[in-house]
Amino acid sequence: MRLINHIPGRPAALLLAALPFIMIFVAYSIASDIRLTANPQDKLLPAPTTIVETAERLFTVPDKRSKEILLWNDTFASLARLLGGVTISAMLSLALGLAIGLLPYARSLFSGFIAVLSMVPPLALLPILFIVFGLGEVSKVVLIVIGITPFMTRDLAQRVMEIPKEQIVKAQTLGASSWVIALRVALPQILPRLISNVRLSLGSAWLFLIAAEAVASNVGLGYRIFLVRRYLAMDVILTYVIWITVLAFVIDWLLKSLSRRAFPWMEANL
Repeated sequence: MRLINHIPGRPAALLLAALPFIMIFVAYSIASDIRLTANPQDKLLPAPTTIVETAERLFTVPDKRSKEILLWNDTFASLARLLGGVTISAMLSLALGLAIGLLPYARSLFSGFIAVLSMVPPLALLPILFIVFGLGEVSKVVLIVIGITPFMTRDLAQRVMEIPKEQIVKAQTLGASSWVIALRVALPQILPRLISNVRLSLGSAWLFLIAAEAVASNVGLGYRIFLVRRYLAMDVILTYVIWITVLAFVIDWLLKSLSRRAFPWMEANL
């Protein structure tokens, strides 16, 4: 039997999914043990037990100065910026994608501009955003919006243009206006794609957020990582990196669950 016809069972699939993580953990543990054996004061690769102890302290012990748990403050600040930027991007890309995909005049007006904007490195615009919007929350949210909106818009517009012409013609035959066609024909078909685009853009959104927080912020996950790096506090850095990964995974899982519940017909076609 060909390999492409071999489908792992549930236990085998779970084992295969866990295998890369187990290999990384084992490799890190071995490398950490080697370095700590040679130099017990080494900070580059702290022992897994040290990371666990640090994580427990960061999640539960308040800061001596502010009397607050800094990790939770950083989490709430970063999530507010991330969700704000992603929400605005989703709304903009949905509106622009529908307009470009359905309206020839809008396509002529925006498609070239969006294509050029998608080629601009968003991080290169960060100093400009700080000058224009200041060092507060707005510049960080705007960076996320500029970073992920062009990609999402182009993909949604392409999906709208792929809608069979027969559906558009039938809707017009029944007397539907352009607005009704957008809401009743195009919108239901691209909403699942919008959720998929948001999921794919989350990695980039986190990158832009952490970069902005590292440059100019006094709270946030990215700010804290770059603050403690001067002390070579790798146990704190790794805890924050793992926590960011967990948050990203949870958000992605929630979006995937939303897509499955709201658009079961889409999942059935995959």
